[in-house]
This record gives sequence, C-alpha cells and structure tokens, in this order.
Amino acid sequence: MKLQSRRQFVKAVAAGMALPMIVPSRALGLDGKVAPSNRITAAVIGLGDRGPNHLDAFVGFKEVEILGVCDVRRDRAEHFAKWVDEKQGTKGCLGTQDFRELLARKDLDTVTITAPENWHAYMAIAAMNAGKDVYSEKALALTVAEGRAICDAVKRTGRILQAGIQQRSDRNFRFACELARNGYVGKLSKVTVAVPSGTRKLTLEPGPVPETLAWDLWQGPALEKPYRKGVENYNWYFLRDYCAGWIQSWGVHHLDIALWGAPALMASTLEIEGSATFLPEGDADVSFGWKVNMRTPEGLVMEFYDDGSSPVGHGVRFAGDKGWVQVDRGRIWAEDKRVLEVVIKPGEERLEVSRHHMGNFLECVRTRRQPIASAEACQAATAVSLAADIASRGGRKMVWDWKSERFVGDDAANRLLVREVRKEWRI
Repeated sequence: MKLQSRRQFVKAVAAGMALPMIVPSRALGLDGKVAPSNRITAAVIGLGDRGPNHLDAFVGFKEVEILGVCDVRRDRAEHFAKWVDEKQGTKGCLGTQDFRELLARKDLDTVTITAPENWHAYMAIAAMNAGKDVYSEKALALTVAEGRAICDAVKRTGRILQAGIQQRSDRNFRFACELARNGYVGKLSKVTVAVPSGTRKLTLEPGPVPETLAWDLWQGPALEKPYRKGVENYNWYFLRDYCAGWIQSWGVHHLDIALWGAPALMASTLEIEGSATFLPEGDADVSFGWKVNMRTPEGLVMEFYDDGSSPVGHGVRFAGDKGWVQVDRGRIWAEDKRVLEVVIKPGEERLEVSRHHMGNFLECVRTRRQPIASAEACQAATAVSLAADIASRGGRKMVWDWKSERFVGDDAANRLLVREVRKEWRI
C-alpha cells in the first residue's frame, strides 16, 4: 500500500478500530517473498529479559530479516542465533558477544538495545554514528547528561530512535491523556503516579567469572569492579552502577504518560521534594520506597509514589475540578464514569495513534517520520524520574529547570546528573 493511500485509509477508519500502523504480514498470513527494496534488516543487542521479546516481535514481520544477535553470555548468543535461523528459515544469523561486530555490518539497517541502562548511551550513539536506526529500551540512559547526548545524536545523525515506553501505543493510555488535555476532567490540579518498587534483599558473593561470560564487556562504561555471583542476571536492576532502580526503570513508563497528558508539567520548572527508603542490609543501593511531590509555578501538582505508598493504587490519575480519570495496563476508570464514553471532537487535541509499538518503529524507519516514543519524550520521563530520585535522596527541596535540565542553584544535586565512566567507553 502506498504511503498516501495508507494515510487516507487510517484517516477513514473509526478511531476505535484496532488497526496497527504496520500490520505484521505473518499475522495476515502473507508468507510470500518480500522485495529486497522493502526489506528491513535488524539485530538485537542483549538477550536477557526484553531481548527475546524483541526477537518475537521481529519474526512477526515478513519484511524484517534478523541478521544478528548479541549477548555477553556466549551460550545465549549462540542459542538465539540458531533460534532466529529456525524461525526465519535462514542460515548464518550472527551470534556474537561484542555488539561492535554488528554495528560494523554495512548490510544492517536497525538495532534494538535491551542491555542495562549503563550501556544505553554508548550503544545508541555508536549505532547511530554507524548509520543504524535504533529501538532502545527504557530508561533512555542511566544519567540525564547521557540521555541528552542521545537526543543530540538523533538530531546530528538524522537517525530514527524509538524508545521502549510502549504505553504510548496503547489505546487506554492515549485516551486518558486526551481526556486530560481536552479538559474532560476539568482544570487539572493534580497528577498522581505510582509504580512498583521491586523490593529485594540483595547479597552477592564474590566468585569466579563464568566461562561463557565476557565480564569486561558486561561492565562496559561502569567503573571496573570484581565479579559477584549473579550480578549479570536480574540483580543489576538494584545496583546504581548499572541502573537507578525501579524509581527510574519502571517509573519512566507512567511518568511519560503523566507528561503526555499534562504537558504543563514541563512548561518551565518543577519544585521537587520527597523522601525515600532503602534496605538496611545487603548490596542494593537503590531506593525501594519513595514519596515525591512536584509542583509547577502555576500550582499544578504531580505526586510520585511507589505502589505501597500510593493513595490511589497503581497507575496514573489525572484529577481536575470536574472529576478524575485513571489508567493502568489493561484498565481505565474514572469519576464520573460517563467521561469514558466521550468521543474526542474535531478541533480538539488528538494524540498520534500507534497500535503496535515495534510496527510504529518500522513504519518510521521507512518514512523517516518521528516515532510515537521519540528520544526527547523518553528523555523527559527519564530526567524527571532521576530528578525525583535525587531529590528524595537529598531530603531537601530542589527546583528542576526543564530548559537547562539542571537543578537551580544546587551544585551538589547537579553533580549527580553525570557519572564517571571508563575511558574507553566515553561518549
């Protein structure tokens, strides 16, 4: 279907129909050959939790050919390279421990990055410098400064970057934001955000590096430390060398929706104060509970909680002087309930429609349009999550300035917006 006719078709269908921006051709039973000019070649970097999901998504598109996979654990790289060949009916999918082997390939169009946040900035920028379009998992980066460097690279290289804040491709989240932006709950006064905290007592014992693990590559930009048993698995989520914890890594999902539905939160500055709790024992150094209050100069409030502290439960609630609407994965509810029957009228604010997040990325690879979850959008959610983390750790009131992406007059807090990295992995 030509681009113009697709746009006309999407415009013509009813707003509630489940029409993906790109329908996976395998889902339609179209198993014929795809012309080389329409083929998109791809590779996946990181095969722990999210990487296999990316592979599953890619094999649903006949027009995508997966050329390579990467994981610092050799056995996983080899396993999934064979899996790809079996699924695609191809031979020679590259399985490597070093992502640079993939980026050096001239026949590769796109990469997806599912490595820990510690790696996001270096890998994304290196991929764009090599001429690849990028789908990068959230959070955008481990620090505010690294996230800004990614956004700058998108502008400089002209590459596409889709962030893994996939709730933007869900009808309920989009509709809740449209209701909030168009005043269907009245004048907004408060946005409440609550996400899981991922509590875990973590004690990692020293041990020999597994034979199949490229430990130096796993550490990447993080400062070198001795290996501890199991750190390369899910445990890295709770160590600030590699991730800021769930206040960031889960927080960006719902904070992104809050900012999408209430852009006034990003108009100028946010006054931020809060508190956080930490485990008294073990190796984890991220917060496992937090209560953060943010306020614009005009008085719009955003409250950010872990699930256990939230007064409204999990999700994002937009509250105004006519009621509220709340949204979470798989659910949307409101007071009063009639607001959920609203049809957004012509002339009112409509947000971009995407009903398949990976499909939207592939569409934008072809058309060179900005994706539904741009680097700038994910940078905003990442930055405010980290600002909340820093303020809750500091235990004092801070003022976040959106334009400069710094705290106003607080050198100690601003030093936490960057980190020291190993020389060979500087961006």
